[in-house]
Amino acid sequence: QVQLVEFGGGLVQAGGSLRLSCAASGRAFSNYAMGWFRQAPGKEREFVAAMGAIGSSSYYADSVKGRFTISRDNAKFTMYLQMNSLKPEDTAVYYCAFRSSPSYSPTIYSTSDDYGYWGQGTQVTVSS
Repeated sequence: QVQLVEFGGGLVQAGGSLRLSCAASGRAFSNYAMGWFRQAPGKEREFVAAMGAIGSSSYYADSVKGRFTISRDNAKFTMYLQMNSLKPEDTAVYYCAFRSSPSYSPTIYSTSDDYGYWGQGTQVTVSS
């Protein structure tokens, strides 16, 4: 079993920055594909960013490309989402997600059904 805990959310003005962290416990961190999703009030959960189990390649939703950066620190068992140039439409609860099984593939997954473990979410609010 793996537990994911997100932190780093909060209230920020438009144009500001936040860094979300997702700490994992319970099993080896490396060799798992990971991703970030978000859900705004009244909307479905949507993909934000993801990276494969190995390698440094990443993939972003068009709405955040060029503003958000996903990264991981295997030694700290932590994944990050650096969010810059935030917009009011980025307001949502942000979730980190973990594939259910390890992999030695750089494949990146962008749908929520691809992930088996989820954090509890952290609120990000961007004021105009």
